[in-house]
Amino acid sequence: MLILLPPSEGKADAGTGRRWSPDRVSLPELNPARERVLDALVALCAGPDQEAARDALGLSEGQRGELRRNARLREAATAPAERLYTGVLYEALELASLPAAAQRAARRSIMISSGLWGAVRLADRIPPYRCPIGARLPGIGRLSAYWRRELTPVLDAAAGKGPVLDLRSGAYAATWTPRGTLAERTVTVRVLHEREVDGVPVRSVVSHFNKATKGRLVRDLLVAGARPRTADELIGTLGELKYTIVDQATAPGRIRQVDLVVTDL
Repeated sequence: MLILLPPSEGKADAGTGRRWSPDRVSLPELNPARERVLDALVALCAGPDQEAARDALGLSEGQRGELRRNARLREAATAPAERLYTGVLYEALELASLPAAAQRAARRSIMISSGLWGAVRLADRIPPYRCPIGARLPGIGRLSAYWRRELTPVLDAAAGKGPVLDLRSGAYAATWTPRGTLAERTVTVRVLHEREVDGVPVRSVVSHFNKATKGRLVRDLLVAGARPRTADELIGTLGELKYTIVDQATAPGRIRQVDLVVTDL
């Protein structure tokens, strides 16, 4: 099973190990594309037009320090991705507290989308950075379109023959869209909150708590030692883990979409 996660804006302040090297990350076929984005990002953030750099990355006035951090990415210390990302989803996932077998499964199955690196695995050592997928870099263009070209053949191969649990947010999901039979093996999850309004159950899309719910879902799958072989088995396993799942009707050759219904946030 391949589990795709979004990155988080929240990241560790600093790495603790050697600087980034393409020899110490997975998916080496992405390294030429990573190097191009890294060069463009460092040049932009180290350049004289700091306002243009801030605009390109969607940073506020109070985030100017992120430009200085990006300008030094080539020399910055690194940390494993599993310790670098610290946002809501990763707080709920609690990778560091997983049992040993679940940690090994996480490192095999989880892949994290990234505007700078394309995709990384948990053990890949990367420096703290700020590079949203919506950024437009000189010589690169919009990162979402850039990575869509680069990631498609790589993630098609990485998906293997098992199911794919795609928990990426919309902007990152746009960088790779499974097609055909691979789409049929791919499951996306929408989190809905159910509450009563005037005695009638009403469901609404969850925003902030969506991330925490997805983090807990992945943690539960890993702790349970789940090894589904098909999308149907994956959806069934979520039900066995006591999640309320509504399987949406999906046409052949399309991604499977399910709703996960929660009553408590």
